[in-house]
Amino acid sequence: MAEFIIEGGHRLSGEITPQGAKNEALQVLSAVLLTDEPVTISNIPNILDTQRYRQILSLMGVKITEVDEHTFTFQAENVDFEQLRTDEFARLSTKIRASIMVLGPLLGRYGKAYSGKPGGDQIGRRPLTTHFEGLEKLGAVITTSPDEKFFELEAKQLKGCYMQLNEPSVTGTANIVMAAVLAEGETTIFNAACEPYLYQLCTMLNNMGAKISGIGSNLLKIQGVNKLHGCTHRIFPDMIEVGSFIGMAAMAQSELTIKDCACDHLGLIPYTFGKMGIRMERKGDDLIVYGQEPYQIYSDPREASILTIADAPWPGFTPDLISIALVTAIQAKGSVLIHQKMFESRLFFVDMLQSMGAQIVLCDPHRAIVVGLAREKRLRATKMSSPDIRAGIALLIAAMSAEGKSVIQNVEQIDRGYEHIVERLNGLGARIERVSQL
Repeated sequence: MAEFIIEGGHRLSGEITPQGAKNEALQVLSAVLLTDEPVTISNIPNILDTQRYRQILSLMGVKITEVDEHTFTFQAENVDFEQLRTDEFARLSTKIRASIMVLGPLLGRYGKAYSGKPGGDQIGRRPLTTHFEGLEKLGAVITTSPDEKFFELEAKQLKGCYMQLNEPSVTGTANIVMAAVLAEGETTIFNAACEPYLYQLCTMLNNMGAKISGIGSNLLKIQGVNKLHGCTHRIFPDMIEVGSFIGMAAMAQSELTIKDCACDHLGLIPYTFGKMGIRMERKGDDLIVYGQEPYQIYSDPREASILTIADAPWPGFTPDLISIALVTAIQAKGSVLIHQKMFESRLFFVDMLQSMGAQIVLCDPHRAIVVGLAREKRLRATKMSSPDIRAGIALLIAAMSAEGKSVIQNVEQIDRGYEHIVERLNGLGARIERVSQL
């Protein structure tokens, strides 16, 4: 266990490059199970979640060769199904929600699959209905092991079909796509998730020999093939890190250059932070966030309501940045309603921000009103605990702007999603110390 000690009030400056996208990495790492040939993936973020997922793949018998810190070659020549029913596999599965994504590729390639009950962030209900309904429509029979530790799936031959997903689940869509690429006939998926993560996964699968059309849209058509081959793939920059750095620069009154952002795939992220009054400029594939005094929250003179920032399926504003938008609004001039529609527990960290002096009213589990302080007073340092990845980085941003020294515990949650975050931010002028707890 470790904690961060943060001395607030230091301005940042310089350049920072976002890591590879965590959410994409977990999908494309699952896709290596679809072939017995080598697959080389670069720009993998060196974070706790990808480390844990490599452990799962290794336990399954996947040969993993490290090329460098962010590049690995995977070869799933022989998958050890006996290991998929061990207590160790069940234990690792509870550490990371992405473990559920072994089901699609194993089912497509072998006609059978096992998965432990997945873990991950405790941010509210995250049902697996989309995964299971989609795989069942392809022909899978799903049961639970007698000890209820594992899901067990079987299918003599997956067959393509038309399906409309009950919700555009990102991991659910990924799981179904990975099964469908080796199914017999054509699969049509309507209401598919269309985040950049899926764009990248489908592009990688096509490079492996799959036949997927409609990539980047919510209507995917997949013509099944008999076999996939190896490929090389590079992961996109992490758009959640890009949004985190935008909010961090604004709260710290700092000018930052965020390098190599894949700006064409950021969706509404720059637009939404722009509505909060944050000045940015795109130069090529870089984003420059300008340091400024109070940033004025946009108010439409044609409407009587305050600005509302709400999450939505892509191309809407990603729910992973709702916590960052909320903390960024603390020092804005004006008020904003933050509406987290998808997860009912993601706003429960605001009490820690309130203890720092933030003016936030938690209306219900899904909505909070932030009344900006407009730099008229600084937040107070305090002791906090990170409840999940995104709330953890939001608390870190708040602490970096506060007066005095703050402590954040349970920082392993932040480590799950942000690579070498202390060293990278200290390189910009922050003062953060990682301390091991006894």
